[in-house]
Amino acid sequence: MKIYLNIVVLCLMLFSSKEIVAQKDSIAQQRKARKMVRQGNKLYQQKQFTDASVAYQKALGNNSNYDKASYNLGNALYQNKNFKEAVPQYELTAKTAEDKYTKAEAYHNLGNAMMETKNYQGAVEAFKNSLRNNPNDDETRYNLAVAKKLLDKQNKENKDDKNKDNKDNKDKKDKENKDKDDKNKDKDKKDGDDEKDKKDKDDKDKDGEGDKDKDKKQDPKKDDQKDQKQKPKPQQGKMSPQQIKQLLESLNNEEKKTQKKMNAKKAKGKKVKQEKDW
Repeated sequence: MKIYLNIVVLCLMLFSSKEIVAQKDSIAQQRKARKMVRQGNKLYQQKQFTDASVAYQKALGNNSNYDKASYNLGNALYQNKNFKEAVPQYELTAKTAEDKYTKAEAYHNLGNAMMETKNYQGAVEAFKNSLRNNPNDDETRYNLAVAKKLLDKQNKENKDDKNKDNKDNKDKKDKENKDKDDKNKDKDKKDGDDEKDKKDKDDKDKDGEGDKDKDKKQDPKKDDQKDQKQKPKPQQGKMSPQQIKQLLESLNNEEKKTQKKMNAKKAKGKKVKQEKDW
């Protein structure tokens, strides 16, 4: 039993010593965190915002729930125009701060950072939360009115842009449909012209073949008659009375010569029968 009690006492002593060491470490870290915050504040006053941000980050490394360190880090980032990086620091402070004044300040600065990033909806909510913790802050109330006005303007512009996009899309679609219709019309017209040309060609070929068949079917006799009509006829000559007289005299002379020859032959020998050639 005595041994058991000694073991219990020993365990309590060990536990107590570890807790004391942890407390000492925690106190030492808090002191270091406070020291880094003071250093950061000094740099902040000298407008060395980048170095101040490093000091505040070191302070949070020693004590992650140190509200002043996160709040001041947000301010240093804000002054360096790192608005997006400042937002989560203000949100952390607003969440962990225990007094309403610190919460109000964190929400106020959070609203300002969101205004810079044109997140007007978020800024409106931040300023409202700030006024819930400190209703008498006229500066926050003024910022809330400005944020609401900018939010209404942004919503109107977004609506106009949306309507413009819809109109542009509609115009584009209408133009595409019109171009498509025009293309179809041109195609139909071309097809119609081609069909007409083909039909005219067929009719022309048909007429040509008909003329050939017609020519083939014509009566050959008619062709002969046509040729005869077209062939020039010889004209019969007309003799004058003097020419007739000369012709008769010539015939008489020829007949006399012939008669004379016959008489001469008859005298010499036997008569020979001879056919006339005229």
